[in-house]
Amino acid sequence: MAAAPATSTASAPSSFPSARRARASAGAGARPSLVSLRIRAANPATVNVTAAADPAPVFQSVTAFAPATVANLGPGFDFLGCAVADASLSLGDTVTATLDPTLPPATVSIASVTSPSRPHLADRLSKDPLRNCAGIAAIAALRALGVRSHAVSIHLTKGLPLGSGLGSSAASAAAAAKAVDTLFGSRLARDDLVLAGLESEKAVSGFHADNIAPAILGGFVLVRSYDPFHLVPLCSPPALRLHFVLVTPDFEAPTSKMRAALPKQVDVHQHVRNSSQAAALVAAVLQGDAGLIGSAMSSDGIVEPTRAPLIPGMAAVKAAALQAGALGCTISGAGPTAVAVIEGEEKGEEVARRMVDAFWSAGKLKATATVAQLDTLGARVIATSSLD
Repeated sequence: MAAAPATSTASAPSSFPSARRARASAGAGARPSLVSLRIRAANPATVNVTAAADPAPVFQSVTAFAPATVANLGPGFDFLGCAVADASLSLGDTVTATLDPTLPPATVSIASVTSPSRPHLADRLSKDPLRNCAGIAAIAALRALGVRSHAVSIHLTKGLPLGSGLGSSAASAAAAAKAVDTLFGSRLARDDLVLAGLESEKAVSGFHADNIAPAILGGFVLVRSYDPFHLVPLCSPPALRLHFVLVTPDFEAPTSKMRAALPKQVDVHQHVRNSSQAAALVAAVLQGDAGLIGSAMSSDGIVEPTRAPLIPGMAAVKAAALQAGALGCTISGAGPTAVAVIEGEEKGEEVARRMVDAFWSAGKLKATATVAQLDTLGARVIATSSLD
């Protein structure tokens, strides 16, 4: 969530499916009849864009919430993820996007960054919209919408810690993209909304959508490909009572460091085994088989073995979760959060206690635990105010 490198320009959003379709339909050597414009941050930096319309706002302000996410889910490195939330909506980020006539047209500013549960965290986050996930996603959403007559200010409330493996950057980006899109009438297609958030993810943690896609869409999501961009939401039966025990130690695991630890080559037999586990996980979600979901999540033989040693006590935490009755346990995203799955809430408190104790006894790390459920809604609007 903190600091992407500041840049003065970014290329036109050719990654957006609508832009790709326009170019394809125009024929070889032709250009689509689109209007060129520049969406700017509140500082002098600019982002070059291409868009076809200048939509009028529908609201004066919009507040959106986006949930935490669990990426990878064990063997699904960079292509599987799901959204998780608690009843109080504290497990996620909130963004309010407001029309701001005091700013130059087609600009974005970050008016405030707060974190009620972690006051020190707000001081670590830049208010430069080109160095903040919410700002980058808001700019990308304005660019995709083609807004050039109005400016937007952003208020970000962080509910997620940084570097936790819970999709902190994706939650900020998803909430910002959703709020800006709704401000102008919810015009963006599903994929375009995800791609707006992916611009932010690309700047801070790499070009992967296994956090941002479920943060926006909710539920389980399979990222099939990026070119062409193709997401596959995985709908499980309503009877599935899947819950997640999320235990976050007092330890930061930057995504860049955890990605650097990955093996550069993988044995073909490991690849086949991991592929079969990922396929089993997808099948289990679709069938509503909680036991198989847990078993497949616990069976990553490539990424988890290289990252677990970098998180003090992780191996003991996984063992403690399984001994306490969890169906499965793995690292959430890049870590250091450990995620265990259970069916129903009944065992949640005991599994959480055992995992917290293991982090302390084996890793000398204090940890906090949350029992969450699968969030099927993803980014959603929680408040609006009408135009004057």
